[in-house]
Amino acid sequence: MTPVSTANRDEILAALDGVQDPELHASIVRLGMIKDIAVEENRVAITVELTTPACPLKETIEADIRAALAGMAGTDEVVLTWGANVRSSNPKEGQKAVEGVRNIIAVASNKGGVGKSTLASNIAVALAKTGASVGLVDADITGPNLPTMFGLPQGLQAGSSEGLRPVERYGVKVVSIGFLLPKGTPVVWRGPMIGSAVRQLLHDVPWGDLDYLIIDLPPGTSDAAMSMAQEAPIAGVVIVSSPQDVSVEDAMKAVAMFEKLDVPVFGMVENFSYFVAPDTGTRYDIFGHGGAAKAADELGIDFLGEIPIEPAVREGADRGIPVVYGAPDSESAKAIDRIAKNVAARISVLQRMGR
Repeated sequence: MTPVSTANRDEILAALDGVQDPELHASIVRLGMIKDIAVEENRVAITVELTTPACPLKETIEADIRAALAGMAGTDEVVLTWGANVRSSNPKEGQKAVEGVRNIIAVASNKGGVGKSTLASNIAVALAKTGASVGLVDADITGPNLPTMFGLPQGLQAGSSEGLRPVERYGVKVVSIGFLLPKGTPVVWRGPMIGSAVRQLLHDVPWGDLDYLIIDLPPGTSDAAMSMAQEAPIAGVVIVSSPQDVSVEDAMKAVAMFEKLDVPVFGMVENFSYFVAPDTGTRYDIFGHGGAAKAADELGIDFLGEIPIEPAVREGADRGIPVVYGAPDSESAKAIDRIAKNVAARISVLQRMGR
């Protein structure tokens, strides 16, 4: 394969200059996303570097590139190679970056039982499936559930002299205080101790090189959530709610807390949104429907999506196999995939805006 001649290269770049990144609303050429162009007879090979491997609009960008080059001499065959360069979020004053981690995503709720840990674990696996390097930290110190959700035994590192270390599962590096506690052991700690533990989970664990670190926060506006927001450069937070009024009300309080802490809120997710009977196809809104979408609209934040009630989600959590991995064709898995990609895209937009 030989390099494109100057004239052909300029012609191709000029055509591609009209292609915009749909999220960033700027030319892919001016954004530096075109990394290489090569030609052999009528075959053109282009290397495109995305801002995230989880880009939700990759297919749109590809279609626009092909349309821009359609009919141009020497472009009978267009071969696209995709890469990604995930940039780092910048710490604010008083915050300490987590070594090796480019972006931190918090998953939060102000009410327990809405499926926050399930969503956090599945977002992590969904991002890892795109090729991103992902970590997941269980910051719910008094109720660590992630070991079970990943099929890892409680207390698996209890006898280790090295302390907590990430355990890789489904492409995700997982850390939980549950790794140090035998099954059934309660954590009876006051607030300051919980805040200190959260800081250690972030800064004393060898995460290695990560594009995204997902943090499963405990429910409520606790010391853990406040410590996390004040100590670490969180790129943004996903708020989880169920459709009921009481859950939505609590979710709105969580949004207000993070806004006061100057943490961007990516948007709200409605879990347990509806149920479709497998035998009849009839849809039931068991807990109501649309409350989270309405609240997001009132608050002026994005509604990231709704996740239905499906047995595969519960079964996967109990068996230690996240639904996006164990049942990728389920409606729940598809919804979570979309949410994960939208969050990754939102980070790119915020970085473009200088946040």
